[in-house]
Amino acid sequence: MFGRHELVWLNADGWRSARERASAPPAHADALARWQREDWPLVARRRDGDAGTEEVCLGLPLPPDADGGNKVRIALRINRSGVARHTAPLPLAALSPSPWPDLLAGLARDAGSLPLRVYGSLAMQALTGLSYVTARSDIDLLAYPATGRQLHAALALLSQYATRLPLDGELIFPSGQAVSWKEWLQAKLSQSRVLVKEAHAVHLADPQTLLATLEQP
Repeated sequence: MFGRHELVWLNADGWRSARERASAPPAHADALARWQREDWPLVARRRDGDAGTEEVCLGLPLPPDADGGNKVRIALRINRSGVARHTAPLPLAALSPSPWPDLLAGLARDAGSLPLRVYGSLAMQALTGLSYVTARSDIDLLAYPATGRQLHAALALLSQYATRLPLDGELIFPSGQAVSWKEWLQAKLSQSRVLVKEAHAVHLADPQTLLATLEQP
C-alpha cells in the first residue's frame, strides 16, 4: 500500500489501464497522454472504499486553468502491476527553482535532520515545469517527527516561517497517520480532538494517541 502523497510512475500497462478505467471526462485524455509521454508521476491518494487489495488509487492533479483558476484532479485506479516505480514526496531541499528561493533554502537549512517534504502545487510545478503556483498557492509541507522533541521543533519551525511564507501541510507520525500541523496547534490550545488522515480512512482522534507513537523524549 502506498502512502498518501507518494509519487508513482506507471509502466505501459499501467497507463493503458489508467486510460481504460479513468473516471475523468474524455477531455482529459490529452492530459493522460501527455503524462505518459513525459513520464511524469501521479500522486497516491486515499484508497477508495471498494478498491481491491491489488489496486492502487492515484490522482493526476492538473494545473489551475487560466480563466478561473479552477483545479481538476483526475482520479485513477490501476492494478499494482502497472506501477514502474514510486518514491516519497519531493524533499524540500530538492525544489529548484521556486518563487521563494531564499526563504525555502533557509527553512530547509534550519530543519536540520528533521525530514521536510513538499506536495501540492509547488511540488507538481517542480516535477513537470507546468504553471501550478499562483498568488493564492500555499506551500504544502510534510514533516515527519520521530520523537516528541522533533515534533516540538517542527511546530516551532513551521510557525516561525509561516509569518513570512504561505505554509500549510501535515505532520506525518511514525504510524503513517497525518494531521494538519495548524490544526494540531489549535487542538493543543482548545484540548480538542484532531482530524487524522490515513491511507484508507479519515477519523477524529485524541492527540495523546498520536503522541504515544513517537519515541521518547
